[in-house]
Amino acid sequence: MAGPRISPFAVLLLLLLTVPLLEIYLLISIGKIIGAGTTVLVVVLTAVVGAWLLRLQGLQTLRRVQRAADKGELPAVELVEGLMLLISGVLLLTPGFFTDAIGFIALVPGIRRRMAQALLKHFIDRAQTNLHVRTSQSNTIEGSYRREDPP
Repeated sequence: MAGPRISPFAVLLLLLLTVPLLEIYLLISIGKIIGAGTTVLVVVLTAVVGAWLLRLQGLQTLRRVQRAADKGELPAVELVEGLMLLISGVLLLTPGFFTDAIGFIALVPGIRRRMAQALLKHFIDRAQTNLHVRTSQSNTIEGSYRREDPP
């Protein structure tokens, strides 16, 4: 038996509350250790390096999408990777160390590909489960029928 499902809204709300607090905590803690100016410099440097890496990875992913399309294949994994790169770019441009770490992890091609495949598999499995539930519910009404013609 599965546990209670958490709504996507609740997850988003939790992330919107906890991630900024975590970022502030990390910025203050690291700023105390290496200094405020150095902390700001590191945050700006990670954004610049991240944007450069994002451009390279995005172009490579776009080429893979085009190659798959030229072969007549559906570039599903590559499209999910493209979406992940978009999210990674947002995370890298957001000031902070936690979001930068998540953004850089998504820039590693092998990790990103496995994550994209897992996400695709999850959504396909979920869609098949939903389809099975819908098709297994019958709209048939049991009963008997007798025609009575008027005299």
